[in-house]
Amino acid sequence: MIRTLLGARPGRSLPAPLPAGTTAAEARDLVVRLGGRTVLDGVRLTATAGRLTALVGPNGAGKSTLLAALAGDLTPEAGEVRVGDRDIAGWSPAELALRRSVLPQSASLAFPFPVGDVVRMGRAPWAGTPAEDADDEAVAWALEVTETAEFARRPFAELSGGERARVALARVLAQRAGLLLLDEPTAALDLRHQELVLRLARERAAAGDAVVVVLHDLGLAAAYADEVTVLDGGRVAAAGRPAEVFDGALLGAVYRHPVEVLTHPRTGAVLVLPRREP
Repeated sequence: MIRTLLGARPGRSLPAPLPAGTTAAEARDLVVRLGGRTVLDGVRLTATAGRLTALVGPNGAGKSTLLAALAGDLTPEAGEVRVGDRDIAGWSPAELALRRSVLPQSASLAFPFPVGDVVRMGRAPWAGTPAEDADDEAVAWALEVTETAEFARRPFAELSGGERARVALARVLAQRAGLLLLDEPTAALDLRHQELVLRLARERAAAGDAVVVVLHDLGLAAAYADEVTVLDGGRVAAAGRPAEVFDGALLGAVYRHPVEVLTHPRTGAVLVLPRREP
């Protein structure tokens, strides 16, 4: 039934793997207004094959809106979003589903699907293509790496919030699109599973995917991202490598709270901490 409703249509163009370093998606001078308020104002972003880009910034900065625009889930008032070699509007929904996968902030289902079926939904875009033969392998792999295989037969609705979040990620991974858009994938997770999710995102980038992830934890962004874009008030406040972007004065101004940026004494990693008075 899933394949009948969501599956491939004849005549789609199937994506070729992108060489590392090439542009998978790009936002050009985006302007988005919602409810009379300007949420994004002239924002630029490039998602590059083989790299993980983190979007950070305070609440209301426009991070999720930017991700939704990259996904094609909302249309900007001005500017352009390109996926691959064309404007995002030039792809049919079925073609776009082969090229990008999206993890929203919250995952909910109105029907009592087992976890295994939820993950298999990620394979629906490939129905009727040669890649359909990889469905079972892709689902099994996604369940294993997200540590959700043990409850594959349980109803999705019976899971905890953190378990649902990992199942939703498994669905995205099973889709095997070359562009992964992840909105706060660690929000409901404990420390161990936060690290697991970011390692998986890092591994997908190393395998050639373009990964864009919205994060609130600046320490995770510093540890795992190749590039960071800091949003503030709907504009890009800074963009570049974490070591370049994570500056105490800049972050303190963006977050309206004093921030310390330190170097780990053993690994040399960038550490970002809120400054607390004794």
